[in-house]
Amino acid sequence: MATALSVRIPELPPAGVGDTLPTDLRTSQQRIAEITEMIHVASLLHDDVLDDADKRRGICSLNAVMGNKLAVLAGDFLLSRACVSLASLKNTEVVTLIATVVENLVTGETMQLTTASKQRFSMDYYMQKTYNKTASLISNSCKSIAILAGHTAEVAMLAFEYGKNLGLAFQLIDDVLDFTGTSASLGKGSLSDIRHGIITAPILFAMEEFPELHAVVDQGFKNPANVDIALGFLGKSSGIQRTKELAMKHANLAAQVIESLPESDDANVIRSRQALIDLTQRVLTRNK
Repeated sequence: MATALSVRIPELPPAGVGDTLPTDLRTSQQRIAEITEMIHVASLLHDDVLDDADKRRGICSLNAVMGNKLAVLAGDFLLSRACVSLASLKNTEVVTLIATVVENLVTGETMQLTTASKQRFSMDYYMQKTYNKTASLISNSCKSIAILAGHTAEVAMLAFEYGKNLGLAFQLIDDVLDFTGTSASLGKGSLSDIRHGIITAPILFAMEEFPELHAVVDQGFKNPANVDIALGFLGKSSGIQRTKELAMKHANLAAQVIESLPESDDANVIRSRQALIDLTQRVLTRNK
């Protein structure tokens, strides 16, 4: 995104003695990438504790090996390091954006824990939760890149919309793979969401076609028989296909955003923009 937006590079103020302000734009943008990944990994460590997961990316999760306390502290440490690095950028707008990401992550996790049927069965509620848990990090980090480069509010919002739609598409496919993938390909147990009582888009779409599925979901999935019943309804429905179509819609919206960026004839800019467009298709075709 940084290269795709490298149309104009503003002058940054010189660093003073003891000042940790990056000496050039690219360094500060790279720092955003580092901060984003630290927040991402911290959220995974905390998620594994909340979900009592024993696998992550095909190997034993940190909480399974070292216990919940150390896993939580490791996530907290990464978040604290991200905060220190973020503060060193000395850009209040960017600090606010990334701080909002952390707030959204917690809000999304809280939304996922809700037990109110009206909310759990709402597609709008699900999409807002998905934005908070997944798309907020990508969208706000992309927007931060644009702000650091001194772009207009319009270009910054285009960067935000790209990240938002890419993140939504990614998570929708993730929810499909939870039903169609294998434990080996996913690096974690398949059907993990439904076994934890988490209702995602494929089941929500299936419930629209088979209202009787509501009663099964209301009972919960501690009983393995209910998981089998829900999977039976899902198999008869178009829930998987409709989720893929919704992911494709958001992926296409992300690609359209890139095509709306200010024109450039720079080869690196063109190559990076094509890579961002290619990425929108990669999230749709992945199987792990």
